Amino acid sequence: MSFEGQVWRLVRQEELVGEILVEEADQPWLRGRFVPSTAFFAVEPLFTRSHALSEAEDWEAFEEAYDEITKTMSLVSPSGPVAEFLLHIHDEKAWFRWSDEQFDDE
Repeated sequence: MSFEGQVWRLVRQEELVGEILVEEADQPWLRGRFVPSTAFFAVEPLFTRSHALSEAEDWEAFEEAYDEITKTMSLVSPSGPVAEFLLHIHDEKAWFRWSDEQFDDE
């Protein structure tokens, strides 16, 4: 399956937060250009914080920070919402992976 050229959407409730134009697929990661909507600026600090914690390899703090993203937002593929996702946004770049299955923490 070719992912290049697909547009994935990040939404918060029914509001579009931004779109990702997939430019590269290196499974399990997809990478592309992030085009924010005006709604992104309200959640941008969450992505800035999670990116900084990821770069610092502070995984415990990263998980706590990232939980705020997954609690309030959804990633929508061209065929519909995905069950789980790991999304990084930095500047105009986005990279993510996803699963169609929900995983339990237990």
